[in-house]
Amino acid sequence: MLEFCEKQVNAAPEEYGSLLVIEGEAGVGKSVVLSSIFNTIQERAEEASSPLYQTENYLVVNHEEMFKTYKGIAKQVKHLKAKNFAKPTPLVNSLQKDNKKADIIFVDEAHLLLTKPDTYNNFHGSNHLEELLKLAKIVVIIYDQNQVLKLKSLWGAATLEQLKEQSIYNEEYQLTNQFRMQANDDVINWINAFKNKQLLPLPHDENYEFKLFESMKDMHDAIKMRNSEFGLSRVVSTFDYLHKKDGGTYYVNESNGEYKMPWNTTSTKYTWAEKPETIHEAGSIYTIQGFDLNYVGVVLGPSVQYDEVRDELVIDPSKYMDKGAYSGTDGIANVNEAKEKIVLNSINILMKRGIKGLYIYASDEALRNKLLADQHRDSK
Repeated sequence: MLEFCEKQVNAAPEEYGSLLVIEGEAGVGKSVVLSSIFNTIQERAEEASSPLYQTENYLVVNHEEMFKTYKGIAKQVKHLKAKNFAKPTPLVNSLQKDNKKADIIFVDEAHLLLTKPDTYNNFHGSNHLEELLKLAKIVVIIYDQNQVLKLKSLWGAATLEQLKEQSIYNEEYQLTNQFRMQANDDVINWINAFKNKQLLPLPHDENYEFKLFESMKDMHDAIKMRNSEFGLSRVVSTFDYLHKKDGGTYYVNESNGEYKMPWNTTSTKYTWAEKPETIHEAGSIYTIQGFDLNYVGVVLGPSVQYDEVRDELVIDPSKYMDKGAYSGTDGIANVNEAKEKIVLNSINILMKRGIKGLYIYASDEALRNKLLADQHRDSK
């Protein structure tokens, strides 16, 4: 990444800058790599002998919780300043207004960039990445197609290929080592198969706790115990339960109503999992994406079902309550399939948060019984 930036920063300016694509799934250390490189770039920007001397660079992320984290890091690291961190729409609008071109723009979680106009949020271009490529000599993106959470951010291989062709120079690099989850391949393969609506035999791993629960309360109690022992353990849920930003309290609840947990609260200062009191809440995809937990308890809500006759997972997108995720259907050939992918991507992200263990509670009775029966059979 450093070689790419040092080489391309002095390339003759074109309409579109150079593009470096770093791909990798959840947990392979993408954000760690990016923040480390950005710190080095900013350090070299102050060295007169460096090709990067006096360059104007930004790190962009379209995720409120991660944006807060980066701003917090900037206060503690010598060469990083808060002004060098931005969300994509404000940065695009600011550079366009001032008729300026940045030197290097790093994009974390590039799968969250918009691929359609969003006039409500003041983005009037057709694609965030395309606009950033016009506004920088170099754009470096961290990307995972399996972490797209909104139709208006739905990336396709064709879109990325087109933008690579438009850039004056492009390269790709793949990150493959799983650094977050201290789990064996059986666990990772089980989650990856689940993401593709397949149920594999339950995995075994002596060093990673993988467990299914009969009730949400039992899972929450287990997570509270792990939180007392190891810290940073939380319950998270698929977005299958009503959650509005009107100051009211909304709940993730079992279908029989016996147990419920309030949806996550948010803070302007702290990320959700950093607050000790959030052990009593259920986190959403928007508060936990990109972050590590020691143990994660995942509630699979009503959208995630099991067909006993066909012996397969079924996704019902109509039961997914994040309606904002479904806006922007223009130009999408198979809308239902795209909605299904959004739900499956969210499950994949939630299941890959835990360093030491993954707990699962399924609200759908057929799925819960299937998983528990498999667990009971394996324990004999």
